[in-house]
Amino acid sequence: MEGVKFKQRFIERGSHKDKGLAIFTSGGDSQGMNAAVRACVRMAIYLGCKVFFIREGYQGMVDGGKNIEEANWSSVSSIIHRGGTVIGSARCSEFRERSGRLRAANNLIENGITNLVIIGGDGSLTGANLFRQEWPSLLNELEATGSITPEQKEKNSSLHIVGMVGSIDNDFCGTDMTIGTDSALHRIIEAIDAIVSTAYSHQRTFIMEVMGRHCGYLSVVTGIVSEADYVFLPESPPPQDWPDRLCEKLLQERNAGQRLNIIIIAEGAIDRDGSSITADMVKKVVWDKLKQDTRITVLGHVQRGGNPSAFDRVLGCRMGAEAVLALMEAKADSVPVVVSLDGNQAVRVPLMECVERTKAVENAMNNKDWDLAVKLRGRSFERNLQTYKMLTRLKPPERTNPDESRCLAVMHVGAPACGMNAAVRSFVRNCIYRGDKVYGIHDGVEGLIAGNFKEMGWSDVTGWVCQGGAFLGTKRTLPECKFRDIAARLKEFKIEGLLIIGGFEAYHACGQIADQRCTYPEFCIPLAVIPSTISNNVPGTEFSLGCDTGLNEITEICDRIRQSAQGTKRRVFVIETMGGYCGYLATMAGLAGGADAAYIFEEKFSIKDLQQDVYHMASKMAEGVQRGLILRNEKASDNYNTDFIHRLFSEEGKGLFSCRMNVLGHMQQGGSPTPFDRNMGTKMAAKCVEWFTEQFKNSLQPDGSIHCTDKESACLLGIIKRQYKFTPLADLIAETNFEHRISKSQWWLKLRPLLRILAKHDSAYEEEGLYITVDEECSTDSLA
Repeated sequence: MEGVKFKQRFIERGSHKDKGLAIFTSGGDSQGMNAAVRACVRMAIYLGCKVFFIREGYQGMVDGGKNIEEANWSSVSSIIHRGGTVIGSARCSEFRERSGRLRAANNLIENGITNLVIIGGDGSLTGANLFRQEWPSLLNELEATGSITPEQKEKNSSLHIVGMVGSIDNDFCGTDMTIGTDSALHRIIEAIDAIVSTAYSHQRTFIMEVMGRHCGYLSVVTGIVSEADYVFLPESPPPQDWPDRLCEKLLQERNAGQRLNIIIIAEGAIDRDGSSITADMVKKVVWDKLKQDTRITVLGHVQRGGNPSAFDRVLGCRMGAEAVLALMEAKADSVPVVVSLDGNQAVRVPLMECVERTKAVENAMNNKDWDLAVKLRGRSFERNLQTYKMLTRLKPPERTNPDESRCLAVMHVGAPACGMNAAVRSFVRNCIYRGDKVYGIHDGVEGLIAGNFKEMGWSDVTGWVCQGGAFLGTKRTLPECKFRDIAARLKEFKIEGLLIIGGFEAYHACGQIADQRCTYPEFCIPLAVIPSTISNNVPGTEFSLGCDTGLNEITEICDRIRQSAQGTKRRVFVIETMGGYCGYLATMAGLAGGADAAYIFEEKFSIKDLQQDVYHMASKMAEGVQRGLILRNEKASDNYNTDFIHRLFSEEGKGLFSCRMNVLGHMQQGGSPTPFDRNMGTKMAAKCVEWFTEQFKNSLQPDGSIHCTDKESACLLGIIKRQYKFTPLADLIAETNFEHRISKSQWWLKLRPLLRILAKHDSAYEEEGLYITVDEECSTDSLA
């Protein structure tokens, strides 16, 4: 891959002894900061560093004294599940003056700190970079006044900084997701889902004001995942006649039978002239023109509150560990970096490049160059905006050439998972938008054979995004031995493209159908799979629809169980997760829930490993942390099952701790889909429609029919590192372990040492950060 500068290598315990490192949070707080602080402290201790907290941000650095305190392992116990930042954050006017920075430098040198981890927004990171640039001159001044000795100046000659972006607005260019954005979306969606029921009862219109003074990420993604009727955001202001367009849209929705309307407005929403558009202005327009009962809900700081989502916790853990490693590798002439997320890849991006690009967005908006502002936000933001605009059009445009119209079908195979309904809605509306006909096949392969087809209309999928489960119905039945009946039905309904949404069974079923193309010409059509399972065990993708919702359910339960253990004292809980033979849920929930261990099928363990964990629990209790959490994947081992582990810990822990067991079961499939799953389902289905359109062009026959037999016409859409990717099913066979229904290579296995390190086990960590530039970061379409 271009731009890679850091080769992957293993980092051993104690490899950076006696280095001084400090962590502080600055600017507005966001959920997930505590996970990042915890990971920084524990990774630094693992490497042998001396770690300090700087409390209250830059203010604490300037004031010094008790604000700079040494951190230890237990300083960050039981904080991963808490919102905000436990070390405090404050805005500091003194640090903007050189005299303030001089005091800050003196305080750092007194404590032997020359490495800083900053968790904050672009202002905090810019301030840190200025501090770094001034560092030599600050030391000269301190030496001249006698505040420091020449030896201290020599020893602390250079300052190294690494940034992590903590912001709920997701307003920083260079990263797909900032720490806290996903949790803020959770708060917004919880509020909207709750308001929908009362709006439905009274046929009301609700105007929801969300945060985002200069960035519309929260508002546009909320628009997609809540099926909002209209969205106002700063980067893409509405046309001058927006009052008429808004009212026409609301009226069309009501005439189509909808009982409520949702309007999303960012706090920084403006019109084309740069004048503010407020919630009160929108309410007045709706009331004056339509006389609709309209209410305003300003969510405000609720969006910053609550527990962090599983995504933000894992993101904080990964970024925190990577930030410490980046600091340890920094040289005197190293360019300061910010640890970012690019697709699903942790990357290091030059800090000031990101800051300059972020400022360029603001300049574009000031110059009213709206297209440039949207483009500078990145491909991810741009596609989110396009997806929202397409999905909210009530009347799709007429296709100019009726002969280009195609007939497609969508179905589920496998277990239900959250996000399936969002994907179906997006697929149906994208197809109709292009002038195609879409059938929904109910009850999987059995429904296909029985002819259980229903033509889907635009309004048939209204309200589907926020619903869990699978409205089309799903079964695990595979097509084997029933190919003749399936071919007959596809021919009967003139199906020219088939989308299958589901888990490992969907991938397997589509592969079986593709294999029979030489026998049944009806199968010589484009075939696509969207992986959708909480187990995340489908090859060809790093994330499946539904796995984020499942992960959040488990993490939430772990939080409650930890609370019980905290009250009981000296209590260890053994929790069994779903996932079949795939240990994704156990591993990631272990990371997000702060577990002590996670036993999985992919990583073999013996009785010695179990005994070692018993000893670890005993020493943990002795050191004052009197609770423990062990996760086990349901098929981790035939003999070392959950009951055995529970009984082993109960027996070996007698007199030291007690042990309880929980089997979570089907509650992990989740109730309401998370914003991540809703958005991913929506975008994946939209990409599939683009792919089908391309396939139709490539396989069009002279008689107007569709016929394709090449392997590229039967694909699975997945997320691979930094982009969405269609992989031929034939190419995935070599990557698949069909016996255990898992992929032969799993990206998340490299995070398992991090889980062990953060739980104070001995382990060797493999760094994952790549060094890229901002331009590279924007060259692909990411999953965010």
